[in-house]
Amino acid sequence: MPAGLRQVVPGIGGTPLPHGLLGASCTTVIDVPEDEVHQLNGVEWLALGCAPARDWPDPCEDPQPGDPTEKVFTRLETEVAAPITVYAGVECSAPGFPYEEARTQALAALALGEQHAIEAGFMRGKLSEDAVDLTPAEGPLNLAQGVAALEGCLAESYGGQGVLHVPAGVAALLGCCNVVREDPATGGLYTLAGNCAVIGAGYSFLNVGPGGIPAEPGAAWLYITGPVVIRRGPVDVIPDRSRASASVNIRNNDRRVLAERTVVVGTTCTICAVQVMACP
Repeated sequence: MPAGLRQVVPGIGGTPLPHGLLGASCTTVIDVPEDEVHQLNGVEWLALGCAPARDWPDPCEDPQPGDPTEKVFTRLETEVAAPITVYAGVECSAPGFPYEEARTQALAALALGEQHAIEAGFMRGKLSEDAVDLTPAEGPLNLAQGVAALEGCLAESYGGQGVLHVPAGVAALLGCCNVVREDPATGGLYTLAGNCAVIGAGYSFLNVGPGGIPAEPGAAWLYITGPVVIRRGPVDVIPDRSRASASVNIRNNDRRVLAERTVVVGTTCTICAVQVMACP
């Protein structure tokens, strides 16, 4: 059919994956108000709950070999979270592509894709930088073994509920191995140990481990962390409406519009990683 006879209709919208970093019931998303945007330069806090609790022998019983002789005090640490800027830019020939249409397209692309970008940025800038690698010298584990190793690592250092970070490319294996189950009340995904699972397309896209090491062919990197808090700034459209004409490059008559926002993703205590085979 000739192009001139086709009817122009609205674009096909989409919905972000429901169990990603922004949609999971186990992450906290805070939209930072304009009067507190200084938080988007990065934040720091005193680690809360990372100091272990220990047992003490009954003083009325005779001391046993190996009994502690004095109580231990853990020095608290300061934790930090750095900013991540995520963006979506669109381009088209300016004739027939007005500024408002370009703005709408950029905002739609960011709304659908920001979760993916945040996951990739979090994996690159935090998870892969700070994780303890549990992968044995023999190579990647199967999925159930990998999750077991991660949950054991977190439980030994943190007493609370953690977050399992799973690439979308291995998500189907979570069900066939009964590794996670959906909570009907919250819609969240939880392991038998009670840790919540995030399934991230950005994790699949990047798929790197500690030190930025790529996964072996047919394998994937999984992580576990403490609770996750995401601070999101407002969306900026560049150029804004007051400078709409600046979106056109007079050299080639193309229009470009960018939508972006800054986020700060923080987690606490231990981060553990393991490489698993991405097949049953």
